[in-house]
Amino acid sequence: MIIVGAGPTGLMLAGELRLSGVPVTVLERLREPTGQSRGLGFTARAMEVLDQRGLLSRFDSVATSTSGHFGGIELDFGVLEDGHFGARGIPQARTEAVLEEWATELGAEVRRGCELVDLTDDGSGVDVDFEGPQGAERLRASYLVGCDGGRSTTRKKTGIDFPGSEPTLEMFLGDVRGMGLRSRFLGEKVTGGMVMAAPLEDDVDRIIVCERGTPPKQRTEPPDFSEVAAAWERLTGEDIHDATPLWVSAFSDAARQAAEYRRGRVLLAGDAAHVHLPAGGQGLSVGVQDAVNLGWKLAAVLNGWAPNGLLDTYHEERHAVGVRLLRNTRAQGLLYLTGEHMRPLREIFAELLEHGEVARYLAGMVSGLDITYEVGPGDHPLLGKRLPPRKLLTGSGVTSTAELLRSGRGLLLHGGDAGIRESVSGWADRVDVVAAESAEDADRDFFTKDTDAVLVRPDGHVVWATPGGGELGAALRRWFGSPA
Repeated sequence: MIIVGAGPTGLMLAGELRLSGVPVTVLERLREPTGQSRGLGFTARAMEVLDQRGLLSRFDSVATSTSGHFGGIELDFGVLEDGHFGARGIPQARTEAVLEEWATELGAEVRRGCELVDLTDDGSGVDVDFEGPQGAERLRASYLVGCDGGRSTTRKKTGIDFPGSEPTLEMFLGDVRGMGLRSRFLGEKVTGGMVMAAPLEDDVDRIIVCERGTPPKQRTEPPDFSEVAAAWERLTGEDIHDATPLWVSAFSDAARQAAEYRRGRVLLAGDAAHVHLPAGGQGLSVGVQDAVNLGWKLAAVLNGWAPNGLLDTYHEERHAVGVRLLRNTRAQGLLYLTGEHMRPLREIFAELLEHGEVARYLAGMVSGLDITYEVGPGDHPLLGKRLPPRKLLTGSGVTSTAELLRSGRGLLLHGGDAGIRESVSGWADRVDVVAAESAEDADRDFFTKDTDAVLVRPDGHVVWATPGGGELGAALRRWFGSPA
């Protein structure tokens, strides 16, 4: 199995595959990590996904807040049960280091300085040509996943279309030292554009500069800091030319999505599948969730137990998530980055967010907590949704729903039905069966008041529940194949 790209998506996918014993090689163009951190955290759903693999504890600390925004308009994420804006203050470089450490501990091979040149899918495997430290090389794999960013070579060489909207403006992003800028964490609309400043550490500020009326440039190199400082001064009147730039880059409001997330034996995930305005910290987070959705399905195919059509559900489920991602980030850009002619819309939008139902809808969308997949017949309210975090009491002591998913296997969680373990014995090599009761509320059964049992996929989404969730055997066959 070959993955192209050692960013958060590629490394998360490598770890997911290794949990199921699949040999993985990750090819990364860069010889060393850049140390740059475009992202500074991840959404609430991404936090849950990382916790399900035991990765949150590897970060020094994880700070969350219910305070966030939608297009620069304050939004209280506390309107959701278990809701918050997500992790803050975690540099992307740290996230990548944690994921690489985890993936390599599990046995993934990360080969740096290896740039994809070409690929050939002959229907039975993929030949991958790349330029490595020792020159031209070729590897063959059963499948190839491109996690190589918005300019994905994998996507281009496979011929997958990347339709969407052209950029209309350019923004600068960077970290500067020595200025002690006034905090503008949610961004500040100013005449001519928008600026953001957020203190990091060691006298370092993260800045974003958006100046309207500046056509996007076709850049092959990062902008010079003098260009960034000049734009900041035009918008704020503050001179930051004497700051020490640690790094700067430019990005646009282009929004594009791959027409296919899978073509034959080549798949796409993360920025290779979708690019958009970085609003609400969703890019890294959706990429990580792409990887967790895909990893167990690919492993099922390679390990020989995948039911027919399982791998096709990756495109069906995640492309729909990508559509919503592009829609909400474009909407946020219109609210956040446009001129005074949009003020009436912003004011009405702020009024709408005072209504709980509207706030819950948008908070669920941006956080990823409302993602729902089509998983089969039934009317149980948990079907297709993520398994909410709960503390549980089992025969082995107190645990949590996240801890029970650490293995990357399926999970059948029940309240003590003596016959349920026998009914799923044929899937014991891929589904864990756990009897539990609530460790939080004596008046509630093992999970929720009106739930007797749930079947959960390795990515944490419920595919069967009782009462009202259909037939257990049918759900097992649909998602976990034929019994051994």
